[in-house]
Amino acid sequence: METLMAIIIGILFTIGVYLVLSKSLLRIILGISVIAHGTNLLILTMGGLKTGGPPLLEGISLSFTDPLPQALILTAIVINFALTAFLLVLAYRSYAVLGTENTEKLRGINDE
Repeated sequence: METLMAIIIGILFTIGVYLVLSKSLLRIILGISVIAHGTNLLILTMGGLKTGGPPLLEGISLSFTDPLPQALILTAIVINFALTAFLLVLAYRSYAVLGTENTEKLRGINDE
């Protein structure tokens, strides 16, 4: 299971880096979001993929999942949502003012 998760994480990071290196602002924002999802899966995998439920009954020693990675992932999801919303508003405003979403045109590089 860890091998499959490692492959999926690698694919997500690869797709995210490809999107971040593009010239479109929307693709860059999507790439950052995909990298954040890959990071969430990485944290979940590092926490251990154990089966079992939380220890609700005393005296029974069962294997249970660690709640710390889950709390970290929940926090990361909220931060990623806020960052994505901010970047989308920033991209919308720059498109409304400048009329383009191409990063080279936003920097002032002319086509030669």
